[in-house]
Amino acid sequence: MFQGGVAREAMELYTSLFDDGEIVSADLYGADGPGPEGTVMRAHFRLAGQDFFASDSFVEHGFDFTPSLSIWIQAETHEQLDGLFAALVEGGQALMPLGDYGFSTRFGWVNDKYGVSWQLNLGGVAAS
Repeated sequence: MFQGGVAREAMELYTSLFDDGEIVSADLYGADGPGPEGTVMRAHFRLAGQDFFASDSFVEHGFDFTPSLSIWIQAETHEQLDGLFAALVEGGQALMPLGDYGFSTRFGWVNDKYGVSWQLNLGGVAAS
């Protein structure tokens, strides 16, 4: 994930939302660069048993995140699903509000304030 100067902030939010969330490692740019001092050169974090990597790339890219690629999360409870959705939609955009869409009795899709797309599903409850 390229975060444009907010990688640390994004990782701290994401890891706070999951019981097993953790920042495994983070290397920051120093005074000698090449990126702005204190921004993330490379970082490894873990959510729901999945490994992710982030960087505050100092290179200008002609692209950003797209909902064509989403992080899929199977929530174990209604409370967990509702909490994740509420936290991730704050400052972002609901692409599909929480609801019953036929393929799932409780599903929501959101782009968070950093532009990352999340598909959130209540696990273990199949639509009939």
